[in-house]
Amino acid sequence: MSWTQVCARRLERHALSAPSKEAPAEVVAGLAGVHAQVMSAAELGIGLRLDGATRADVRRALWDERSLVKTYGPRGTVHVLPARDLPMWVGALSASPAPPSPLRDPVRMTPGQTREVVAAIGASLAEEDLTIDELNEAVVERTGPWAGELVMPAFQTLWPRWRQAMGQAGIEGALCFGPARGRKVTYSSPRRVLPGFRPAEPRAALGDLVRCYLRAYGPSAPDRFAHWLNTPSAWAAELFASLDLERVEVEGRAAWVSPGDTLAPQDEPRGVRLLPYFDGYAYRVGNQPPDLLYPGRAAERVLRGNFQVLLVDGVVGGLWHQRRSGRRIDVTVEPLIPLTAARRAELDEQVDRVAHVLEARPRLEIGPVTVGGHA
Repeated sequence: MSWTQVCARRLERHALSAPSKEAPAEVVAGLAGVHAQVMSAAELGIGLRLDGATRADVRRALWDERSLVKTYGPRGTVHVLPARDLPMWVGALSASPAPPSPLRDPVRMTPGQTREVVAAIGASLAEEDLTIDELNEAVVERTGPWAGELVMPAFQTLWPRWRQAMGQAGIEGALCFGPARGRKVTYSSPRRVLPGFRPAEPRAALGDLVRCYLRAYGPSAPDRFAHWLNTPSAWAAELFASLDLERVEVEGRAAWVSPGDTLAPQDEPRGVRLLPYFDGYAYRVGNQPPDLLYPGRAAERVLRGNFQVLLVDGVVGGLWHQRRSGRRIDVTVEPLIPLTAARRAELDEQVDRVAHVLEARPRLEIGPVTVGGHA
């Protein structure tokens, strides 16, 4: 397979070649999850891939229909995942090697303390959603004062010791995010809000996770999967070797797909797309190698960092910024390659779509000069 075929295939599967008419959960499944550390960016990233959708449609899927769930996912980061796939994610992530804790003694909890806190979180959320302050009180009551000691460095302050286990609680299915209570975040229990939820058997779940990843980002290799999941490369290589996968070559480089999943669009990748924060990062993490994805000046300007990415024909061609003021959103684009008249027209359409998803009125700027008549 050629790089252009792989690129066109990824655009199609990420619903970037054309907006999808499917439900939000189908789109999120095709992406192998959506990074949601900044929820507004996740709403935009999902909404841009849905035909005619706004952020309200994404919120409805999350909090009313419960077809999506916000929880801790790959790399221990907050993700939006299809609710139907949560058993697979929990089974697989629970069985994956955990990265070493960046915390040192005496801040870091022991494995026994972590298990105790995770159990306390699950029990505390079994009956109702709780804010972080309410959950703190409940966990400390169930475990002891040691869990509430303010020792964990975070955002120029100190958090209670137990909070270092929140990601693990999400990975094990003891915790997920609940709907906001005013301006406060709440936490919930998958076992309560998703009837019948039960983690999948670990070995089968790991195989399903690899195939889920390969549908979204394949052809790919074990080291890229390990980078995406933040696990050791040797472990990922053993996992790939244990599965029935098909080996292909992408311009001389070995890669793998699920058996028979070798189809790719015949047309070359085309189109101008705007990816919000963390969306472009996830596209990079899954779509290695960076030398092909970030050609020319993009390698210097965009590769290092979490930027809002301008995709041109499937590869990074610039970056963009947004600023909201009331009902208006100002979009500034920094292209790193020349924009033809056709690409400029597509860019105008993309800015209109960003504004539609965010329920705002758009204005586009390229560099310091306002252009396009979008005010």
